[in-house]
Amino acid sequence: MRYNKNLLIASLVIVILVLLGVITYIFAIKPAISSYVIGTQNQGIDYALAIIVQQIQQNGFVQIPIGNQTLILVPAQPQQVANPNPPTGT
Repeated sequence: MRYNKNLLIASLVIVILVLLGVITYIFAIKPAISSYVIGTQNQGIDYALAIIVQQIQQNGFVQIPIGNQTLILVPAQPQQVANPNPPTGT
């Protein structure tokens, strides 16, 4: 009878420790890892955009290969639209 009680207590302690580990992972470790990954991805995006802008400023264009095609980016020169209704002086 004493052996069964000790076995039951040991099993319950193991189950509680496993549940505490799962809860710690879900609420502490996983969010920390996710925020690190998102921060690193944002740094990579910022770095890539800075390189693209730098190449556009230096060369006037940048070529980005995508599969079998090439995307060419150039600075945009917005056109001014003439006002069809000029203001009248009243």
